[in-house]
Parts: sequence; C-alpha cells; structure tokens
Amino acid sequence: MIGTRAQSPNILQIIFNFSLVALPLRKIQEVMFVSRYKNALAFALGCLLALISLPVLAQENEGAAGTEPHAVKEEKLDPAKIIMDHIKDAHEFHFFTIENKENPHESFHATIPLPVILYAPGKGLKVFSSARFGHLGDEAYEGYKLDEKKDIVAEDGSVVYDFSLTKNVVQMLLALTILVWLMTSVAKKYKNGQGVSSAPKGWQNAVEPVIAFVRDEVAKPNLSHKWQKYLPYLLTVFFFILINNIFGLLPGSANVTGNIAFTIVLGVISFFVILFSTNKHFWGHIFWFPGVPVLVRIFIMLPVELLGVFTKPFALIVRLFANMVAGHIIILSFIALIFIFGSMSAGAGWGFSPLSVAFAVFIYLIEIMVAFIQAFIFTNLTAVFIGQAFEGGHDHHEAEDHGHHATA
Repeated sequence: MIGTRAQSPNILQIIFNFSLVALPLRKIQEVMFVSRYKNALAFALGCLLALISLPVLAQENEGAAGTEPHAVKEEKLDPAKIIMDHIKDAHEFHFFTIENKENPHESFHATIPLPVILYAPGKGLKVFSSARFGHLGDEAYEGYKLDEKKDIVAEDGSVVYDFSLTKNVVQMLLALTILVWLMTSVAKKYKNGQGVSSAPKGWQNAVEPVIAFVRDEVAKPNLSHKWQKYLPYLLTVFFFILINNIFGLLPGSANVTGNIAFTIVLGVISFFVILFSTNKHFWGHIFWFPGVPVLVRIFIMLPVELLGVFTKPFALIVRLFANMVAGHIIILSFIALIFIFGSMSAGAGWGFSPLSVAFAVFIYLIEIMVAFIQAFIFTNLTAVFIGQAFEGGHDHHEAEDHGHHATA
C-alpha cells in the first residue's frame, strides 16, 4: 500500500511478533461511521493539498530563472517524504531537529540511537550503534550503509541478515513489558484479597471494567460455552494493541500498529487460532455446502467459502493498519499545511497556523478514541471468526447442556 520501510521488517521483529501467541461493541454502525468520516476527511485533505501545490510549484518555477538551481532545491518542500519519514520504522527515535542551513552536518538532532545487530556470512556478527551512520544516514561504517529506504545493506552487495533493534521492536518490547507488569501486579492484588474482600484500588479500578467488558461483550456473546478457553488470548490481543496504539500517539514514538508487518503477524496468529478451533461441521459447510445443487457446490460455493477462510484474517490486517496509518497521516498533513502556506508567503503560513493546529488537535482527540475502538474491533472480530469456526456443532453442545440441566 505504501512503499516504505514499514513494510519490510527485520528478522527480530518477525520473531518477536510470533512470540505473542504464548501469552465493546453492540453498534457496529457507529464505529463504521468513524472510519467513513476519517476516509472522507483524508480525501478532502488530499484534494486541498493538490490545489495548494499548484501555486507553490508555479512560484518555484518563476524563481528558478534568477536563482541558482542548488538554492531552489534546498527550499523545495516535500510533504509526502516528511510524513512518511515520521510514520515508518527507523534505527533511532527522532524527536526534533534544529537545522543549520549553511552546514546540514552541524544541525542538532534530538535522537536516541538504537543497537544495530548484523550477521553476514564470512564477516560474522557485528554490533554497533546506529549513530555510526551519521545523523543524516549518509555515512558508511565497517562496510555497511543505509540505502534510500533506510535499510542496512553491505557496500559490496553481499547478503546481510538484520537483527537490529529498530524503534518498532523496542516499542513492542516496552509495550509487552508494561502489559506483563500491569497484569501481574493487578493479579497479585486479587490474590492477596484486594478487590475480593475489599474494594479494588489503583490500577484495578481501570483494568477490571475493561476485562469485564471484553468478557461480557466480546467473549461470552460470540464464544458461548467456550469463552473461558479463548478469553486469555482475546485479552492479550486487546491490551497489546491498545498499549501500542496509545504509545503511537506520543511525539517521537513508533507507529507500531500502523506497520503492515505488525498487523500481518497478528492476523496470521488469529488465523491459526481460528483454524485450530474448527470442527467437521465447519469444513463440511465449506467443501459440501448443504441444500444446493452439486454443480453450484463445486463451481460457486466451494471457491467462495474457501476464499472466505482467508479474507477473515485479511480484514483484521487491513482494518487495523489502514485506520492507524490514516490517522497519523491526517494529523501530519494538517501540520504540513503550515509549511506549504509558509512557502507561498510568511503571512499565509502564520495566518493558517491556528486553523491547522486546531484541526490537528481535533483529529488527535479522535485518534485517542480510535485507539480504543480499533483494539476492540480487532478483538471482537477475532472472537466472531472463532465462534463461526465451531458454530456448526454449537446447537449440539447446547442441547447436551440443556439435557444435563433437565436431568439434574
């Protein structure tokens, strides 16, 4: 969808995502309204940017006749590149830069460099700081450099295996640490009697309603008698996505849930959970759909039903990725409008600043709500798909349960 580093994770990020397998909504229309609102806003903003770019380009062309080509290049604004640099993965946490236009290499960069871990056949293991590549990323170190996509490659073109701790990996580790600490501390309080024989305190007051909400509004309605079996997985997915969504709204942080590799791994894990929850009734409806002619079963129903098995995780992957990326792009686009108008005239830039900041803050507040909504939607749809996987035998189990109760 977007050709950036966000779509090319390193090996460590893939391994870490797969390790997660170990560990509210009655009105879907309201949530879909938020998504449609964001898409419409993004379309309107794109049209506005297109209209604004015309006079900006005209102004640059007019000044090109009496200006050195190098000077024109320095003042050229590329909003798309700036926005994509902020939302894609990187080898450092970048907060802000104080530029030195006369000598860019002397600009001040407020960053936190991260460890680079590389292995190349014949060269062995190399571990060093990402600061070795320079603040602009145009310096080579021990035969390695950053290419145009900010991926680490060997200068001689040899194969390199990248195990580096990028900001997405570091933030996922931080989110997982907070998740484990939060849940274990709350569980310890319940074990000691806090919240059982007395009123809950501290984080218990914040976490307990959320857990009860996922249990009562997601697990029980969709999974019936098997809700306890899947509740730990649903809670892990919900809180892990929620924590990363909230972290992604902090300045300088990583947009982890807006990384297609991250959502793909989560979708694949849910896909396997769904497959392992199926029964003979599920596959019977796919390969031999009852109540329809044989030719229709073979040539129409079978391809459609098989395709539906794979479209379920695809819906999980794309929905989370698209919504989180769209929110960040809209916020950054409103900020970029200040500099676009400023390139036309200083007065226009300062005049549009209050309006741009107001819209950016408004979308930011919506993104806080979307952070919770998207975590819920991913968890709820996962529960729905798991429930559909064994619903063929659901009536049979319920009949047995009712029979046992009647006998009792």
